[in-house]
Amino acid sequence: MQNFDFDLFVIGGGSGGVRAARMAAQRGARVGLAEVAEMGGTCVNLGCIPKKLYSYAAHFAESFEESHGFGWVGEAPLLNWETLKTNRAREISRLNGIYLQLLKSSGVQVINGWATLVDAHTVDIAGQRHSAKNILIATGGKPSIPEFPGSAHVISSNEMFDLSPFPQRLLVVGGGYIACEFASIFNGLGSEVTQLYRGHQVLRGFDEEVRGFIAGEMVKSGITLHLNTDVAAIERTADGLQVQLHDGSLVTVDSVLYATGRVPLVAGLGLEAAGVAQNAAGAIQVNDQYQTSVPSIYAVGDVTARVQLTPVALGEAMVVVDALFGPPEGKAPRAMSYDFIPTAVFTHPNIGTVGYSEREASEKFGKISVYKSDFKSLKHTLSGSTERTLMKLIVEDATDRVVGLHMVGADAGEIVQGFAVAMKAGATKAIFDSTIGIHPTMAEEFVTMREPVKH
Repeated sequence: MQNFDFDLFVIGGGSGGVRAARMAAQRGARVGLAEVAEMGGTCVNLGCIPKKLYSYAAHFAESFEESHGFGWVGEAPLLNWETLKTNRAREISRLNGIYLQLLKSSGVQVINGWATLVDAHTVDIAGQRHSAKNILIATGGKPSIPEFPGSAHVISSNEMFDLSPFPQRLLVVGGGYIACEFASIFNGLGSEVTQLYRGHQVLRGFDEEVRGFIAGEMVKSGITLHLNTDVAAIERTADGLQVQLHDGSLVTVDSVLYATGRVPLVAGLGLEAAGVAQNAAGAIQVNDQYQTSVPSIYAVGDVTARVQLTPVALGEAMVVVDALFGPPEGKAPRAMSYDFIPTAVFTHPNIGTVGYSEREASEKFGKISVYKSDFKSLKHTLSGSTERTLMKLIVEDATDRVVGLHMVGADAGEIVQGFAVAMKAGATKAIFDSTIGIHPTMAEEFVTMREPVKH
């Protein structure tokens, strides 16, 4: 029987990799983990966490303005961009340390460096080889920027948190959630933001009504939105970056953010040498247990390009740990379901969604009923803001089950999380109707909508 240095070797110290390493080590496995950058991966360092912190910062400008309607008098304070960057960096550094300490206290051997697969049971880090009974790849993804004349002048989401100086004029290219979030954030922080997207509407894949509604709210907040267009070329001039669009028009800005998609981070991993199969886009192919074409090698998270969300990577990691080392005593091995995954988009206002869009539900279930409420929240009756809230339920007629729930409004992510539990449990519209609302809240709208707008 072959002796290995480790029972499990994890490549990547992001959400999925850290969770798998910790949980495996706690079950008595000998675990190694290699990470070349700061611990925590994209989410902690360049994604969810810093982006949400900046979103909080951006909301203060509108809050100061809205406070006048509630009797507060005085000028709003000014943003110190350098202070925000410094405070964010300090918090991220604290989280890096927590992640590292969690691994070490669990008994994981952490190795700093780039790991490359040698074969089905071996990784190489700076010339040092380590053998493992099983290997888990959790390297995540990276921004993808297309080549075009002047593409060297653009930046990705990775550089947005430490821009210097603060961009007074920002062009955001893309229509996904990353593009929309950064457009909202920098608009709130004081930039003159232009966003352009080559499609007919932002947030492809979301409910069509939600897409149109948030686009309208973003435009009302001051964002200039150009649809059905794209960048032809960028040139640096004395006045800034001159961006030529395909329709011949010009936009001059200080910075251009390209948020047009992410790709799996697989270059230099040695996948070909080890025989690990990838799809046409480079994503690692896995089965239901996240096993690759090489039985001893597994992969989870964004590197598989299934559902690119941190909590999904965490759930996938636990499936791998249970499969390799057994579930906790008295528990069944975990499985991962991709149905009714809730998610939020931290635009201004936020989007929260779980389940099917109206079109998806109609295609899957046939006859559906749609309930909708579009209103000005109680807060804005005094704030002076024109912001509106959209809430929408989609019900399968045959079973009365609520199969889609969508919200555009303040704290939508916080509100939708609880409803996701109910929907995962199979809640029907009758159960929603019999639930007492909390008054006065926006959330109560989801349990007081009685008449369908579409049948």
